[in-house]
Amino acid sequence: MFALSSENRFHLYSQPTDMRKSFNGLSGLVQNKLGRNPCSGEVFIFINKRRDKIKLLHWQGASFMMYYKRLEKGTFELPRYDSSVGSISLNYPQLVMIIDGLSIENIQKRKRYQPNI
Repeated sequence: MFALSSENRFHLYSQPTDMRKSFNGLSGLVQNKLGRNPCSGEVFIFINKRRDKIKLLHWQGASFMMYYKRLEKGTFELPRYDSSVGSISLNYPQLVMIIDGLSIENIQKRKRYQPNI
């Protein structure tokens, strides 16, 4: 079951990742390179050098879940970031745009009425 939502915290690993890595290898990157706990419930996002594969690692309850997508054509567009940092935080809409192939840089939110409460 796909159990990700805006309630989760998302971290995009800033370096290209070898997609042969599975649960243990990606958990090792989270612990050793990011200094984070892979069992925290946060979602860790990894993309390969060609940017045509993406893996999401998520601890859910008592086990790891991994989501993997491979593009047959095209690449995933990533937000601009400083590659010297270990990871960048994303929100759920940004993750969905990356996975769906939408341009993050060119999308602008239109003004909407906000009542004063």
